[in-house]
Amino acid sequence: MNRRTDSPPQTIYPPASARNMALLVQLRWTAVAGQLVTIWVAARVFGIALPMLDLLAVPLVLAAVNLATMAVLPVRAGYTHVELLAALLLDVMALAWQLWFTGGATNPFIYMFLLQIVIGAILLPPDWSWIVAAAAAIVVVSLTFDYQPLVLPAHFVANPMQLDLPGTLACFLLIAALLILLVIRMDRNRRHAEAALARLRQQAAEEHHIVRMGLLASGAAHELGTPLATMAVLVGDWLAHPAIRADRELAEDLEDMGRELNRCKTIVSGILMSAGEVPGEDPTITTLADFVRGIGAEWGSRSNGAVTLDADVPEDIAIVSDTALRQVIGNVIDNALEVSPAAVRFVARTAGADLVLEVIDRGPGFDPAMIEAFGRPYSSTKGRPGGGLGLFLVVNVVRKLGGTVGVANRPDGGAHVRLTIPLGALAYVRRAA
Repeated sequence: MNRRTDSPPQTIYPPASARNMALLVQLRWTAVAGQLVTIWVAARVFGIALPMLDLLAVPLVLAAVNLATMAVLPVRAGYTHVELLAALLLDVMALAWQLWFTGGATNPFIYMFLLQIVIGAILLPPDWSWIVAAAAAIVVVSLTFDYQPLVLPAHFVANPMQLDLPGTLACFLLIAALLILLVIRMDRNRRHAEAALARLRQQAAEEHHIVRMGLLASGAAHELGTPLATMAVLVGDWLAHPAIRADRELAEDLEDMGRELNRCKTIVSGILMSAGEVPGEDPTITTLADFVRGIGAEWGSRSNGAVTLDADVPEDIAIVSDTALRQVIGNVIDNALEVSPAAVRFVARTAGADLVLEVIDRGPGFDPAMIEAFGRPYSSTKGRPGGGLGLFLVVNVVRKLGGTVGVANRPDGGAHVRLTIPLGALAYVRRAA
């Protein structure tokens, strides 16, 4: 009995949450630099007595939080709304701490809370952004009645507007600059998220199209099974007839017909097996080298030697022979033979943890519009109904295996199609019972 350990459910993060957290880190670095500059100017330029230890503790804490966040940013796929909310509330509390020691609501930098509210409204859903707004409002009300007043020099006490006006102007310029930076970066993140969503929608539409084609193919295979079997029986009966056996030329033609019928039956059986999704019941285990050589030998025989194999793969890698992959490789080779019937190179090699398969022909190459639309359904220059489905299937089968497909025109003429497939997607792993 096979044991299966269910993997934990994967967390679905909000779109662009990783980039938004990176933006918060950048804004926090700006806040740390701004706080240090402001403390230095207030103490050295204006001669204001400040509680240095209490004020400098906040930039140190924010810098430590930033360094910790930057350490996990490369390994995190995203962040939840709770984590983004916690990051924003940390910034609100840090600003509140600074303002409590520097005059509370009388400090011109009290308006910096508006920036925190705007950031929360942009990054978080409406229900969550109200939490940031409520926290900022509570802090501002508290700082209006409870704060440590600044001990100002005598000339500022006589005319406090000399200090208030420059502070208000500095606060305005800082908020304006940060808002511009924030909006520009948020718009860039939004466009990246929309582009990723458009790619996912395109992929879903293509996979839906493949499902419809698969249903059509399996239905056609069911319908073709009976007439193919009937024709195979009739051909066998004709071959057993004395009159047919007496005519050697006719007998050879019927033998060729029988072989082609058997090949059709094999193709139909493969379609039905793929539709049933039963590779685990009786998988075909082979080696990577035998798999590649088998494809090369099959197409070399079918093309009378026009397809040549250039293989450089290890002999000892065990894989599960993937019928779908074999078929899509055949599609690429068949397309190359149509435009280059005299010579087609099939190259197989390993590059790190990937299997690289290349089909190189001497035909006219791809049209630029075809390269741009490569892999889309019905994208073909052959001008016949249904053209382009073969390459469409190639792209999607390889993508299902975690690989990629690239096409290009060769400088000396001809086309070059490259399939890059992770070896881990094909490798055979013996599972313990």
